[in-house]
Amino acid sequence: MATLHELRPNEGATKNRKRLGRGHGSGTHKTAGKGVKGQKARTGHHGARIGFEGGQMPLQRRLPKRGFNNVFGVEFAIVNLRDIAKRFEASAEVSPETLVKVGLLRASMVEHVKVLGVGDAQPKLHVRAHAFSASAKQKIEAAGGTAEVIAE
Repeated sequence: MATLHELRPNEGATKNRKRLGRGHGSGTHKTAGKGVKGQKARTGHHGARIGFEGGQMPLQRRLPKRGFNNVFGVEFAIVNLRDIAKRFEASAEVSPETLVKVGLLRASMVEHVKVLGVGDAQPKLHVRAHAFSASAKQKIEAAGGTAEVIAE
């Protein structure tokens, strides 16, 4: 068994780096493997900025831009009543955190949760969310539960 100070890489596993531009005898003289002229033959960081296509109109500028992206808009994670009714027993406490535990939401989605009224709220539930559709709120209260809005 070899000790740590005796360890060596396997035969052929390592080789010396190619030393470029070190005279005619080296075989990599003159242009040092860079070819003749052009952007990639120059010193410094060759290559243009990201998305540059050699003067051709870049793809990012050729594609049409449509619509409007509201930077202040809030995107809600949506949960339907039918999915809540399947996973919770009667008089259960339903919150964004419990929705993550039962697998209806990912942990990154708990900031803004909206409950929609698709399906029936059969068991009596206490549901806490950031927003409710009118039909969801009506169905939850009709089943004897409560729909509590979480303040921002």
